[in-house]
Amino acid sequence: MGAVQAQDYAAAKWGVAMRTEGLSEADLDRAFESGAILRTHVMRPTWHFVTPADIRWLLGLTAARVNAASAYYYRRLELDDKVFGRSKAVLEKALQGGQYFTRTELGAILQEAGINPQDLLRLAYLIERAELDAVICSGPRRGKQFTYALLDERAPHARALDHDEALGELTQRYFTGHGPATVQDFAWWSGLTISDAEVGLEMAASQLTCEVIDEQTYWYSASMPVAPGPSPAVYLLPNFDEYIIGYKDRRAAFDKHHTKMGNPRDNIVFNHTILIDGRVTGTWKRSFKKGQLLFAARPFANLSAAEEDALASAIRRYGKFYGMPVTLA
Repeated sequence: MGAVQAQDYAAAKWGVAMRTEGLSEADLDRAFESGAILRTHVMRPTWHFVTPADIRWLLGLTAARVNAASAYYYRRLELDDKVFGRSKAVLEKALQGGQYFTRTELGAILQEAGINPQDLLRLAYLIERAELDAVICSGPRRGKQFTYALLDERAPHARALDHDEALGELTQRYFTGHGPATVQDFAWWSGLTISDAEVGLEMAASQLTCEVIDEQTYWYSASMPVAPGPSPAVYLLPNFDEYIIGYKDRRAAFDKHHTKMGNPRDNIVFNHTILIDGRVTGTWKRSFKKGQLLFAARPFANLSAAEEDALASAIRRYGKFYGMPVTLA
């Protein structure tokens, strides 16, 4: 996959588990606590899960674009290279030796050093910039609170690639993990320019194959299975799942009669969705109460008996992920 969007930590864990065999929530939590999975701002200005081996070259390739997207807020919050340089030095000193601090604690440390966080937004950009400059990344959680650690200590064996190597690697990862997709989809997902995306595609083209549909070229891995799986195939997608958020053009996944695609606040990508045979056919919610998982499904239309059975199986798998019995609400 290359990276998995992860501003909603719980949802992103399920997004990873769906694409594996037998992983539980506890397994994903242990991987995160140990640093086998890291969470940082990379590519578009949002958090992603990445591996320690990939974090440095991903940041090297995409951080400049994220900084450009954040330039307005840097100016508005009076954050320049001098302020960022001082704040990164303070954070690096505070976190040395395997120390982990929450965002609130880092704000207090910056304040004591004479760098005024001013408000939560300014503090967020100070920390984000330190992430983008490969100074800090996620540390283990403290209870339910997230902490930060030094990237050099959390990922000491992170690979460093030059620009062209990194561009070719990310391009291949994207089209292998997300294909069939277009160059416009890749540019959206990575945050790179169309020009860079096209160059990356030229580098990776020998390891990919393509197909033209309605005058649009779609690229994907040559080893991708072409035979359809058993139908109906039902998946419970978390919000911001890569199946939807990983593409600029998402029309193929939706029925326009069921989905509002215009207003971002109504956009279904912000919901947990039910996927049947590749199309979004409903939404779902879950909550926890007294050791039980309460699950509510809202299909957009009546389901067939086979679809109902497949949905029930998907719900059981979701309950198994949490190790809890499921009660339908």
